Amino acid sequence: MGRIVLPLYTPRYVPNGHEVAVIRTSRGTIRVRLAGKDAPATAGNFIELAAREFYDGLKFHACKPGSVVVGGCPTTRALGPAQVEAAARGAVRGIRPGTGDARYVIVDEWKANPRNRHLRGSLCLAHKSAPNSGSCQFYFSLAEQPQLDDKFTVFGQVVEGFDVLDALGVGDVIESVRIEGADEEALARAVSFETPRPRSAKEALEEIERARAERAAATKGDAAGASADAPFGG
Repeated sequence: MGRIVLPLYTPRYVPNGHEVAVIRTSRGTIRVRLAGKDAPATAGNFIELAAREFYDGLKFHACKPGSVVVGGCPTTRALGPAQVEAAARGAVRGIRPGTGDARYVIVDEWKANPRNRHLRGSLCLAHKSAPNSGSCQFYFSLAEQPQLDDKFTVFGQVVEGFDVLDALGVGDVIESVRIEGADEEALARAVSFETPRPRSAKEALEEIERARAERAAATKGDAAGASADAPFGG
């Protein structure tokens, strides 16, 4: 089949800077003030996914005490809490929580934000080692971690529910994520569009070749037009 190339997606919803994410979990509720002005693409993506109810029913699949708790992977949707725990230990063959995505990636924003700081309760975008590889998975920072500031985008801060945050572990359920303070009309319009679909490496190369051929044809046409308009031959 070949390697799948995930498209780079620019969220259509532009945050107004007043959005708050209300994250209901099996341990309780966490309220997060989103950094829509500092990380508009990352916050906008999270808001759109929440509006699509993408996160509802997913589980937290990784936890490093005192460091991070990670969730938002769609591979956990069909798994029960005990199955997620077992899969996280490698005890379930063929299931690897933490490998799923939303079928697209978004741009990194940590470099452009001087306030990109990992504090206790920071909400951050998880991603692979490659640049611009974040999608839907997120993590909460459980402590100040400046060593992560120039690697991962921070796009929110917990304002209520630190006791819930401290209790979260592998297998705990994200029951729902709802957004308060959003421009409801703009958000409804944004999620009415389909997100881009992944392409195979072959499709990506074919698209590049088509674009190259179109540019070459346009350049040739411009040159022919310039020759026809010239008052004298060279």
